[in-house]
Amino acid sequence: MNYILFDGPYRNNLLPFTFTRPVADIRVGILTIRQKWESYLEYTTTTVTEDYLADKFPMVEMEENIMINASFLPNFEVVAFVKNIKHNQALFKGEDVIAFFAKEGEEVSDFTSFEAIEFKGDILKIEHTWDIFSKNGEAIAEDFTLITKDRQSQPIPSTVNTINPENIFIEKGAILNFATLNASSGPIYIGREAEVMEGSAVRGPLALCHNSTLKLGTKIYGPTTIGPHSKVGGEVNNSVLFGCSNKGHDGFLGNSVLGEWCNLGADTNNSNLKNNYAEVRLWDYQTEGFAKTGLQFCGLMMGDHSKCGINTMFNTGTVVGVSANIFGSGFPRNFVPSFSWGGSKGFVTYKTNKAFEVAEVVMARRKELFTDKDKAILEHVFEETKQYRRE
Repeated sequence: MNYILFDGPYRNNLLPFTFTRPVADIRVGILTIRQKWESYLEYTTTTVTEDYLADKFPMVEMEENIMINASFLPNFEVVAFVKNIKHNQALFKGEDVIAFFAKEGEEVSDFTSFEAIEFKGDILKIEHTWDIFSKNGEAIAEDFTLITKDRQSQPIPSTVNTINPENIFIEKGAILNFATLNASSGPIYIGREAEVMEGSAVRGPLALCHNSTLKLGTKIYGPTTIGPHSKVGGEVNNSVLFGCSNKGHDGFLGNSVLGEWCNLGADTNNSNLKNNYAEVRLWDYQTEGFAKTGLQFCGLMMGDHSKCGINTMFNTGTVVGVSANIFGSGFPRNFVPSFSWGGSKGFVTYKTNKAFEVAEVVMARRKELFTDKDKAILEHVFEETKQYRRE
């Protein structure tokens, strides 16, 4: 059987992160959604996504395919149902389809002719950007169980203080010295070749993915995920960094999500609670206005390739698009469009040729190529988001 992950109805709710990736490649917990499904299915997946993303994230269709809604995070129970779906069957959770069977070339516009199977078990669903951090603790716990099953952790070094060490897993090549790891509130996962420098204090759940670093004296409050090849310092609370992003210095990041290739300058801080303790509203790309989140705590949402200078201050519930560059004193507005250059005093357009020069240098530092496919995606995002910028 061939398994294909599709974006589903919540793709636009997950902008700006889905400007540059399918829903399946969002990281929540330890793994991306795609990595979770592939681990449970023991099968490689491909993707149905936006046309402009298809060159980088192609679909491979076979004679028989099971289509999976990438907004749903797998578990053993739902995967057992998915593996047994037959032709003209669809698996639902409420009104949302989780998965359905499709033959090659078959276009499915509705499910009226399908046998509907209701999944009655518990399952996590990512339908809003803030779900990425608010459901991250449950996702870390499920991933921790999945990837540590029947495996032995590397020994915890004698210089490391621990609480609930049985809830800590360290991969080969990880370096830890003179740190404190408290796993009483949730598991702590330290990936291969990751480093926890001296003086760091961690309260789980935490996923420190491979080749990432907690710098000297870092304070982490879980549930937090630090994606691969990232560097983090200062204070972080309940946040997710997808990967290859840096918050390398003092400053606070809370209830926030950063995409890939982001960088926060020294002493950058975000507010995650309004002064009047009111419900936080976030920019909604579908309604082109600010929408209720139902949350009292919500910080910064920053798309891929965006950066900010030293001492940047972000207000509660700020959304920054793709490839923005923010600097200067004062608070920038709560919605910063993609390819914006400036700060509280106003923005101009960040031209693609300049943005591409930076992306090429930044990615080269991680030994990654900034490819023609990457350029084409960002060029599309530039045009698609032009309406939000003041040219």
